[in-house]
Amino acid sequence: MSTHVEKDQVSGHETTGHEWDGIKELNTPLPSWWVYVFWATIIWSVGYWVVYPSWPTATSYLTGMFETTNRTQLHETMANVAAERAPYMERLAALDLDEIVNDSELLNFSMAGGKAVFAENCAPCHGTGGSGNPGFPSLQDDDWLWGGTLEAVNETVHVGVRWDASEDTRFNDMPAFGRDEILEREDINDVVQYVLAFTGRETDKAAANRGAEVFADNCASCHGEDAKGVQELGAPNLTDAIWLYGGDAANITETVNNSRGGVMPAWGGRLDEETIKMLTVYVHSLGGGQ
Repeated sequence: MSTHVEKDQVSGHETTGHEWDGIKELNTPLPSWWVYVFWATIIWSVGYWVVYPSWPTATSYLTGMFETTNRTQLHETMANVAAERAPYMERLAALDLDEIVNDSELLNFSMAGGKAVFAENCAPCHGTGGSGNPGFPSLQDDDWLWGGTLEAVNETVHVGVRWDASEDTRFNDMPAFGRDEILEREDINDVVQYVLAFTGRETDKAAANRGAEVFADNCASCHGEDAKGVQELGAPNLTDAIWLYGGDAANITETVNNSRGGVMPAWGGRLDEETIKMLTVYVHSLGGGQ
């Protein structure tokens, strides 16, 4: 049985026998350079399978002649870094925080390490460089709810704030004066006007005068009679312009009505002691350390 092979008169190439609307498909051969590149890639891939890790097996994978992966390279790099850091970490473990900040070499090491740890674990809430976010305090000012000394910062990092998994966590509980019907709406409005007056803002003076008594009866025990806050209780200063949840009348009213209660993880046990010391030194240096 013979098969007629038709050639295109213009190009001289054979046709495939397919035709659409009078247009015949040419059986044009691939360019030689393309064929060579195609076979070269196949040969290269086979060589790659031999040299580098490739195909999975039932229990593992083909490790290749070099028996190296990005993971093994990472482990080697991390091991080298750990070896270089080991002498510094040993010194950190042996010294108190005050001694660390008075040692220029260890201080520089702690600042570099603490900055990296902060960026990885703390910046998502406290902001880059500790600038703060609504509901997450700035670490660049002098307004520290639980104290800004090295020891106080270290304790807060260790135990967290309202962190249920830590038995020693920092904890305070502001009543929800409106939601729990502790105060009437008029009393809440009066005490808000009183608090606004601390920073010299224009208020309803009659309401503010009534609010003074409401504050003394319900708020002074935590915030202090002068409203400057009590760090032992984590109660904020109400006489400055620093407000964690906003300091206008609407936000203060919301706070008095429904309370606030931010949470900070306890990093003790999640980070080693030397890393927490570096983090403490870095946070203390941001500008608000006492």
